[in-house]
Amino acid sequence: MNPMLKKNNILICLFALIISFVLLSIFIVHHPIPTIDLKISLFIQKHHSDLLDKIMLAISFFGELPYSLLMVLVVAFIFYLFKFKREAYFITSILTSGLIILGIKNIIDRPRPTEFYVRLVEINRFQSFPSGHVLSYVLFFGFMIVLMRELKTIPKLTRNIVTVISAFYMITIAFSRIYLGAHWFTDTLGGFILGLICLFPLCYFYYKNKRG
Repeated sequence: MNPMLKKNNILICLFALIISFVLLSIFIVHHPIPTIDLKISLFIQKHHSDLLDKIMLAISFFGELPYSLLMVLVVAFIFYLFKFKREAYFITSILTSGLIILGIKNIIDRPRPTEFYVRLVEINRFQSFPSGHVLSYVLFFGFMIVLMRELKTIPKLTRNIVTVISAFYMITIAFSRIYLGAHWFTDTLGGFILGLICLFPLCYFYYKNKRG
């Protein structure tokens, strides 16, 4: 594909994501508990058990403070030890997304789901929209997938394992947050979109510096 055309397509996708997030945020401000959110939460929570509770809590584990902070720093340190210093710096920069998520949460100020509506397995602080867990998982594990595609010097088996694990967490985190009663569906959708938006500049500067 022509490089200029490819760049334009990427910018269009990024613009579409930003518009989608803004429209979703406006919708949430005017409809704090949409019917679709309640229906999806009740459907996902319909079949539950102690074992499933533990599995969903385990999936969400890496999004909890201070473990989310430690995960990023430990992984960045491992990359640094194996002489992938640039990658380590970019991984560490993911921590700045915490400021973004807190700022937007305070602006939208959407309350968390309550036991009046859903089954609460996990009690959370801060506001509900967008989901910080989903954003951080999409950003961190999404970047891991990108790195595994680019770093050919890493053994193929290792790259495949990291890619599969990363994809698993990216796919399951939204279900986990809804199942635990920590978020509504639209919270996770907002977190997913915002995670992709944050992933764009991270990958852009990574590739730009790499070429340079």
